[in-house]
Amino acid sequence: MLRPIRRVVTGFAEDGKSVVIMDSAAPNVVVSPHRPGGRTNVWRTESSPARFVTEDPASAAAKFTLEPPRRGINFRISEYPPEAGDGNAAADYGKAFAEVGAAHRLVEGARHPMMHATETVDFAIVLEGEIWLLLDEEEVHLKTGDVVIQQGTNHAWENRGDRLARMAFILVDAEDARFQQ
Repeated sequence: MLRPIRRVVTGFAEDGKSVVIMDSAAPNVVVSPHRPGGRTNVWRTESSPARFVTEDPASAAAKFTLEPPRRGINFRISEYPPEAGDGNAAADYGKAFAEVGAAHRLVEGARHPMMHATETVDFAIVLEGEIWLLLDEEEVHLKTGDVVIQQGTNHAWENRGDRLARMAFILVDAEDARFQQ
């Protein structure tokens, strides 16, 4: 079961003073029958520089996409259950990525079925547990508190441990000629 993410959002009162405008569980949650674990979109910006908003850009009704809009940012929390056991038996990563508009980002014939590349700079923080970052030919074991800056490279996340791994991701739209083909 995906743990709810409490999200406190600040804004401005009519007199210009700072106030809390939202304090609740982030409502945009995706759990797919095609992929173990789940993801919660915490916030999204539609442009850079970002605009202050009073409406929730990551509402439950907002379309959940892997990548942010052009010049935008996606902020999400993802959970990865251990890959050992039956948890991945029903996984169909092609369908899972298609659900978030990113089937074309999967790397065919890669070392892991979830290997993909996005046209983003990603800031990834391990919040809980351990996880392995897989690249084309390398891998890195990451623990709680470790940070990865991922710059559009082929990558996948693999939980080889025996407990849940939870990560925060901030995906920032980027431009790279390799994606313009």
